[in-house]
Amino acid sequence: MLQTIGEWLFWERLWLPANVSWSDLEDKGDHIYPKASHLYAALPFALCLLVVRCLFERYLATPLANAWGIKDKIRLTAEQNPVLEKFFCSQTRSPSQADVTSLCKKTSWPQRRVEVWFRRRRNQYRPGLRKRFCEASWRCVFYHFAFLGGILALYDKPWFYNLREVWEGFPQQSMLPSQYWYYFLEMGFYLSLLLSLAFDVKRKDFQEQVIHHVATLTLLSFSWVSNYIRVGTLVMMLHDSSDILLEGAKVFNYAKWHQTANTMFVVFTALFMVTRLVIFPFWIIHCTWVYPMEKCSPFFGYYFFNMLLLVLQILHVYWSFLILRMFYRLVFTKLEGDLRSDEEEEDNDPPTNVHFIIGMQQLNLRVNKKKLTNYIYIYKTNNQ
Repeated sequence: MLQTIGEWLFWERLWLPANVSWSDLEDKGDHIYPKASHLYAALPFALCLLVVRCLFERYLATPLANAWGIKDKIRLTAEQNPVLEKFFCSQTRSPSQADVTSLCKKTSWPQRRVEVWFRRRRNQYRPGLRKRFCEASWRCVFYHFAFLGGILALYDKPWFYNLREVWEGFPQQSMLPSQYWYYFLEMGFYLSLLLSLAFDVKRKDFQEQVIHHVATLTLLSFSWVSNYIRVGTLVMMLHDSSDILLEGAKVFNYAKWHQTANTMFVVFTALFMVTRLVIFPFWIIHCTWVYPMEKCSPFFGYYFFNMLLLVLQILHVYWSFLILRMFYRLVFTKLEGDLRSDEEEEDNDPPTNVHFIIGMQQLNLRVNKKKLTNYIYIYKTNNQ
């Protein structure tokens, strides 16, 4: 059965144009071609990048956060309550008004106290500012080196300047060492992001992020097996170019360098709109949709590859909407943080216990001071 599935999965008509077989892509002398067996290397690359990330965040990002004075907010811990804890863990973290009313009856607590408990409990799950800073720093550094690696791998290639060269001799195009390393570093990075999703900062577009990572890995894997490497490297470099600025803007924003962060975000917005809404659909997708027809007839891989590119383009449109909303807030209001982030909720409940006592003492001091000032004024007036 497994043999039958394998034969169907690697059926030549799925992956290759007509009149081309796997035997045509066997290594011959200096001509080395990508193979499906190479994809296993993505997992070791991902694990190595996770180790490098841990070392980077511990020995570089954390000391940098200390030097810039980046600290987490002091959070008030939710009171011990088994009833509310069970509801929080088993049902929902954000109860409806009817749920709050029911919980008030079960716990004999007032509504305000129950709402405050859930607010504080949710904040305990949210990552602190230092964690967000370390994560953004790692991504910024990786995108920076990945983009430079893409430039080094492509600057002297003819298809970097003439997209018709992407399909010259397709699919019998020999693989270059620079293409191998560039591909598997990117595949390892996106696989590492999938593996660390449970521990990373969870944003409002979490589902879209998962779709993006899965679509990217599928796109890279399919393009590797079908020898779409040339266009694949162009797609990766195009995406990395704007991601550097986005993560860099986050880093400076968390460090309270708001002027620098805002400037980088404005440049990022312009670059994102140009690369994702203009160059990607009208150059890259046009290159993969039109030019192959000049070399061969359509096949399954042709439609599948373009479908994945269209999925990415849909995500680009969605993220463009979020970015434009942030840009609007930057221009007309005050923008701090990432619109996609699950922001910490403010704890506006009345002070209790120690905080209440300290507050009352300070209030009494202010009242007594005011009374003393009035007495001095009356005394001076009477003596005059």
